[in-house]
Amino acid sequence: MKKLQLQNKSFSYIETAFKTWLDTLGYNKTTVYYLPNHIREFLYYLESENIENLKELHPIHIINYYNRLKQRTNNRLNGGSLSNSYLNKHQQAIKLFCNYLRQSGRLTIAYPDLNTEKKEENKIEVLTQKEIKSLFEATELLTTRADFEVLQARDKAIIAILYFCGLRRSEATGLNFEDVNLDTLTVHVKQGKGYKERLVPIHKNNVIYLENYMFDSRIQLTKDSQEKAFFISMRKTRMNGQSMLLRLKQMQELTDNLTLRTKNLTLHTLRHSIATHLLQNGMDLEQISRFLGHSSLESTQIYTHLIEKEENNN
Repeated sequence: MKKLQLQNKSFSYIETAFKTWLDTLGYNKTTVYYLPNHIREFLYYLESENIENLKELHPIHIINYYNRLKQRTNNRLNGGSLSNSYLNKHQQAIKLFCNYLRQSGRLTIAYPDLNTEKKEENKIEVLTQKEIKSLFEATELLTTRADFEVLQARDKAIIAILYFCGLRRSEATGLNFEDVNLDTLTVHVKQGKGYKERLVPIHKNNVIYLENYMFDSRIQLTKDSQEKAFFISMRKTRMNGQSMLLRLKQMQELTDNLTLRTKNLTLHTLRHSIATHLLQNGMDLEQISRFLGHSSLESTQIYTHLIEKEENNN
């Protein structure tokens, strides 16, 4: 929970130091961003238990905290407990935190023998149209940088490509500037799955997102006028999928939509979402299959099952 405020200054310092430690060891950006947030929750719990110094920390505190997590609601509108994957992430965070405390010489503490939660079946996550709108609105809250307007335009373009155009992660990262044609309102996917090419239509209502990025923000991001990549990172190079996911996760955390914040959001979630919404709005299954670049209708059939399951649950 990113919005939790620690009162203990030494705890705040430890959280920052732990994040730096993860970064120094070469953990990926998502891990470096999220695990310290889990540790903040743990430190916040310690504060509530009147523990003011980490030297007072014992394995029983970790066990009690974890048991409390297992009883906590996930804040979904329909209630329920935290997912097993979320609980396992907390275990990972606390285990690494214990390693950090030991390696930094701050404290040697035995990590308790917590059972890893059973891996849940893969679930296809789908956002509602309201939640998609919330992501767009959240891009306007990422104002911590001086160049936030440039990043805001790029982030909106990312959502437009992944959701409105339904591109896969690899297709979005492999997209070149010349592949997006606003005159013909098409995106030319040259690196589709199975090396298949396709033209994806751009709805006229979404042109503004791509236009603002292509002819203003992207120019400010790239240092090379010959750069072919469509999405440019802060390092002035082609943006990779991990960086896109990190930006999407940041938008998710900033939104006020509690249901959206608890969903397992990935780049592919946006693709699943547009396919589901098109089917709900009456588009023919074969058209959706071509739109997504599926090799057969079998791959597209999953969305009919998702809708049927949703209707049965209502």
